[in-house]
Amino acid sequence: MTVRILYFASLREHLGMGSEELELPEGLGTVGELRAWLASQGREALAVVPNLRFAVNQEMARASDPVLDGDEVAFFPPVTGG
Repeated sequence: MTVRILYFASLREHLGMGSEELELPEGLGTVGELRAWLASQGREALAVVPNLRFAVNQEMARASDPVLDGDEVAFFPPVTGG
């Protein structure tokens, strides 16, 4: 399964990239599993950012939501304004 991953705000800065396209291993089925796998692959910022938000195909998602072949998954920290 191939997915496009987008990183925003401080995640983009910590990881040094805004996006990547990855072939995922068998068995990853949810956003939460994808997050854990990415963190285990050297993207530790995904594991430590509190209140991390997700979107799948530009719609807000939960950690339990499925990830399918060809999906675009975005990770972003909560943002505040002033």
